[in-house]
Amino acid sequence: MKLIGRRSRLVKGEWGDPRSLRQKGIVTYSISGNRVNPLAGTFKAAIFDIFRRTRGQILYWGLPMFVAYRAMEWAVERNEYTYSKAGRVEYGEE
Repeated sequence: MKLIGRRSRLVKGEWGDPRSLRQKGIVTYSISGNRVNPLAGTFKAAIFDIFRRTRGQILYWGLPMFVAYRAMEWAVERNEYTYSKAGRVEYGEE
């Protein structure tokens, strides 16, 4: 038997040691950590997780969004010019 921490607590052998004596009749109950407070730290962690994930993914969706926005902006300007008086004179009415 080993003394652990306080003098009142004795443990027979190490956990899983095949030479230790079998202990019968010892029942322990515990409650899971997520049963006590399942949302502990969720909102605080969410802010940092959103920042971390966005920073890691910004080039995958930010760059295509920027290119698509610029292409649409160019297309709208081109369309407005084409159907203006100056555009009709330049390209001719078809």
